[in-house]
This record gives sequence, structure tokens and C-alpha cells, in this order.
Amino acid sequence: MDFGFGSYLSSPLTASICKPSILILNILSSLVNPRGIRIKMSDHIPFELQSEIMKRLHVKSLIQFRSVCKPWKSLIDSSDFIKHYSGRQQHLLVRYQDAVDHKEKYVSIVDDDDTFPMQKVTLTIPPFVVNMLKHSTTMGSSHGLLCLYNDNMAVIWNPSISKAVAVVLSKRKYNEIWGTDLGFGVCRETLDPKIVKINYVFNPLIDIDSVVVCVPKVFTLSTGAWRSPYGSILSRKSIRFSESQVVVDGVLYWLADDGTGEYNYNYLIILFDITSEEFKEVNLPDRLARNHERDLSIFKLRSTLAVLQFDVKEKLYDVWMMTDGVSNSFIKLFTICLKDVAALFVQEFRKSGEPVIGVRRTCGQHYDLSLVVYEPNSKKINNLGINGYYYDVNAYMETLILLDQPDLIIYGNTTPAFEA
Repeated sequence: MDFGFGSYLSSPLTASICKPSILILNILSSLVNPRGIRIKMSDHIPFELQSEIMKRLHVKSLIQFRSVCKPWKSLIDSSDFIKHYSGRQQHLLVRYQDAVDHKEKYVSIVDDDDTFPMQKVTLTIPPFVVNMLKHSTTMGSSHGLLCLYNDNMAVIWNPSISKAVAVVLSKRKYNEIWGTDLGFGVCRETLDPKIVKINYVFNPLIDIDSVVVCVPKVFTLSTGAWRSPYGSILSRKSIRFSESQVVVDGVLYWLADDGTGEYNYNYLIILFDITSEEFKEVNLPDRLARNHERDLSIFKLRSTLAVLQFDVKEKLYDVWMMTDGVSNSFIKLFTICLKDVAALFVQEFRKSGEPVIGVRRTCGQHYDLSLVVYEPNSKKINNLGINGYYYDVNAYMETLILLDQPDLIIYGNTTPAFEA
């Protein structure tokens, strides 16, 4: 058999290992004999082929293989390998307060069709990260990274390799800044994580008590500093951003309103292209933009943008999906209407399109909080077996981003990071 690189990639064997599997591990493990004596890689499989095989492994296996030999560690740690590695396995990260001991816990669930939700792993968070995540809120998820923040600090965290970096957020000057909104995304071309900060600044030329304008800033991990966006900024300064945001196909979508008034405002969506750093507006259809009796939120659903419309009185959600990426074009997919339980919050969507929901079930004078998955066709719910409260669920893919970052580093202890 020809073990040349080209013929191997087109062989039936390669087709069978295009997914992470035991066969891949066996191939790489064959480079170490039963007595534990490491054999030169070149004696068995061409190095280029080993690299292609490793790109199909789970992150956990890659971290283990870094300890096998120096060439493997150099390969896996290289910026080129990190950039081109793309995990194929989606996970759901569940952050919650345990109902028994009331401690904050993190559980990662493998999101596949065969075992869901049986493959659960409780994540051990490094003390450095735990201290910085106290009283924090999830900003967003992108390219396998999560960004959480509190009043003073943002933490960019890779749960797959248990590594994080911190970014100091500038302290708010109450006589100058009315408020701040934050967004997070990873540039798909450079894999550079970015934090977008929208400061609402009082306009000194007008009545300081009534008029503010939004001023955007961008932090890039590659530079470790804040700066103005490279692209076009917002055409209207009256826009008010919400905390509801999601990254889809290299674009950060932000739910916002036009800031024209307390009752007659319109919902809209702001796009921020993470690569070009340009802002754009997307108008929602009237049935979504002007229905003020229902709350809106946005999610990623099957690689596209979804808008959820929540009826507070009826406790039900209508799920709308953007069609073909066309602005103002949405179709209604289904309505989440639960029996015997009250839907509190839709937390996330599985890769299958099923929503993950925090629900409340009344038991006499008490009530039970739990996390469930809703099946739109059968309208049935399946309990994930995680009982607690203050749920926060985010989908993420396995990635090696941050592997080349120093441990315990905090960016922003210099003047540029403190500038408004």
C-alpha cells in the first residue's frame, strides 16, 4: 500500500477517521510501544500526516499528546496549528447555583445526538479564574471562548483547555459616562479575540441631563489595548444597546432600540463586523420592532440569527429565524408553550435546534427549578438532571485559542486600557 500523503488522505481509512475516534488514537498511540519507549515519528507516519490526524482529535487528547514528545508539543503549540484547528464537537456549558449546597458550579455537556445529555463533566475552574468570575455576567461566546465580566474586569476563558486571560475595564466616570455596554467576538480570519465597549457619554454641548451619545471602543488581545474601531461607526448616536447579543458567521449581532423615547421606540439589530469593525443597522419587521408588550432576545440557531419574542403574561415564546441573511426577513419557526411548568428563560439552543429552557414547576406551596430541553415537534421536555437556580447556558466548540497565552496574565494595567 502507498503511504504517501496524497493517497492516504483519499483512502477509505482516512475517510473513517475524519471524525475523532478510537482509530485515530490507536494510530498515534502506536508511536509509543507497550514498554513506554517512544519511537521516532518519522519511523512510522509522515509528520505532515500526523498533523492532519491531530487536527481531528478532541482537545483533551491534544493536551495529553503535548506531553509525549517535543515535536508533538511544538506542533500543537504552534500558532499555525492553533489557527487551523477547529473542533467538531459542540458542548453546552451550564453555570448555575447548586440547589443542595448553593455553590456555583460549571458543567459541560457533550451536545451530540447519541448520548445527550449523558456525557456531563464538572469543570474545575482555576482559582485565578474563580476569583475574577465572582458576581460576573456572561458577555458572550465565540469560537469556543466565553467572555464574562463584572464592574471592573472581563475574563476571556477557554473551558476546553482551562485557560483564561483578564482585561481591566476602565472605571466609570459618573460625571462623563452615563452607562456602558459590552460585546465580545473572535475575528474568524485572525482568531484575535475582541471586546467592544459602548460608552454612553454626556454631550457637553447640549443639556447634560437629557442627551448622551454612544462612543465605541475596541480591545484586541493581540495588542492588549483599547482603541477606536477601524471601520465606520454608528450613523445615529441615539442607539441604546441591550445585553442580548450573539456572534453568527463572523458578525456580532446586538439587540438595541433607537432611543427615540420611553414608549415609542423601535427595536432593531446592530451588526458589528468583527473583521472590518464596521457597524450597520438591521431593521426588524413591525411585528417584532413595535410590539412593546413582548420582550425580545436574540440567539444563534442552526448557524443563523434567531429572535425570540416572549409573552410575559402567557409565559410563551415565539421563535423567529432570519431567512437567507436578509435584513427584515424573518419566519416564525415555532412557539414554545409548556404544560404544567412555567418557562422562565430560554438559555440557549442545541445544535439540533432544540431550545434549552429554565423552568419552574409548582409543588404545593413550593416550586422546583430545573433545566430542560424542549422538543418543538412533540412539544415534550426532557430534564437535563441539573437542579439549581441562576442558570446560564452557553454553547461552545472545542478550540486551542489562548494556548499560547501566558498564564494568569491581566491586560489593561497601562494607560490605554483605562482611557474612556
